Amino acid sequence: MFSKLAYSVFEQSIKDYHQFDNVDQPINNPYPKDKFEHLLYLKNWIDTVQWHFEDIIRDPQIDPVAALTLKRRIDASNQERTDMVEYIDSYFLQKYSNIQAKDGAKINSESPAWAFDRLSILALKIYHMHEEATRPEASQEHRDKCQEKLNILLEQRTDLSTAIEELLTDIENGDKFMKVYKQMKMYNDDELNPVLYQNKK
Repeated sequence: MFSKLAYSVFEQSIKDYHQFDNVDQPINNPYPKDKFEHLLYLKNWIDTVQWHFEDIIRDPQIDPVAALTLKRRIDASNQERTDMVEYIDSYFLQKYSNIQAKDGAKINSESPAWAFDRLSILALKIYHMHEEATRPEASQEHRDKCQEKLNILLEQRTDLSTAIEELLTDIENGDKFMKVYKQMKMYNDDELNPVLYQNKK
């Protein structure tokens, strides 16, 4: 099952990151570059670093200059995240390239890789909500509320994993087909963002 494999890789990436808990810690991807797991691990590592970027930038005492630098790192990370999703979709496009879609086959609202993107973020939510639900110095009320939220996240993981497996099965059977669009982000492009291209004049 692809979803089970992916989630286990996401968990490993999150665990590895938290050995250091440092946004500047270099990645040490344990999977060979020709393996699907390599893409999954890299994807989640990017997500995990960005999760902690988002924590840092919300510090009310952050220095404004440091915040601007961090905002630009977040923008770059967002671009990396999108690029990784497209790499993962390329894997599935190649995997299913010989599948002939049936007459009447339908397109899904999101590609397989964007579904895995949601599963990666969900793994991070579960990890950090579990931390809060078991944080010793937190109040019992806080831990109980976080446990309730954790239970919902775990249910969501089951539902999303099922939906991913059903989507992949439908594609394999020709009942659905993949159609991938490049994200065409504009704010990072100095030819498309008016603030950037006007500054080039």
